[in-house]
Amino acid sequence: MSARTPAPPPPALTRWEHQTEVPLLAASLVFLAGYAFRVLAPHDAQPWHDISLVLVGATWLLFVLDYAVRLRLSRLGPRFVRVHWLDTLVLVLPLLRPLRMVQVYTAVQERHDQPRLGLYARVISYAGMTAVLLGFSAALSVYHWEHDAPGASIRTFGDAVWWACATLTTVGYGDAVPVTPGGRVIAAGLMVGGLGLLGAVTGSFSSWLIQVFRREDEKGPPGSG
Repeated sequence: MSARTPAPPPPALTRWEHQTEVPLLAASLVFLAGYAFRVLAPHDAQPWHDISLVLVGATWLLFVLDYAVRLRLSRLGPRFVRVHWLDTLVLVLPLLRPLRMVQVYTAVQERHDQPRLGLYARVISYAGMTAVLLGFSAALSVYHWEHDAPGASIRTFGDAVWWACATLTTVGYGDAVPVTPGGRVIAAGLMVGGLGLLGAVTGSFSSWLIQVFRREDEKGPPGSG
């Protein structure tokens, strides 16, 4: 007995997601910029601190509105929270929004037809950009939690960026480590995200190479045919 294939999403939901993908990406960048200013700017930088707070709040409300609309259009009811658990997590922690790019790789893996090479190239590009955004977001967050903590080894934003690079690439030198509970939660999330993104890139690159070799084999040696 074959497993039941999941029902396709309603057309209205698909149209909404296609129409809002670019605006929500722009909103994500605005959110990240506003949060970065609040973390890195001097405390007496007014009125810019208030402006950045308004930007962060307004863009988060856009994410809430998008989530509510997709919840209604999906016709899943409360099951939407479980089925789209990553979207729910991103709504609670908007700085994790770059993790949604991992879903691109999942969509590629679920395709039943022969993927085009360009599709794999896009997945690798998206995963690379996501790694940069996720690392920057994690560096901001861990710096926010750590730089004033007693006994912290992450004192500057440069330290936080170095820590994020070492963690995201799963190197883990250990010269800069979070000591606060919040910083350690961020570190755990970055480890999971780093493994997922690394798997997306290596898996897509391997699949792309297999496609290239397969096409070369189909052509045959020079002079054949």
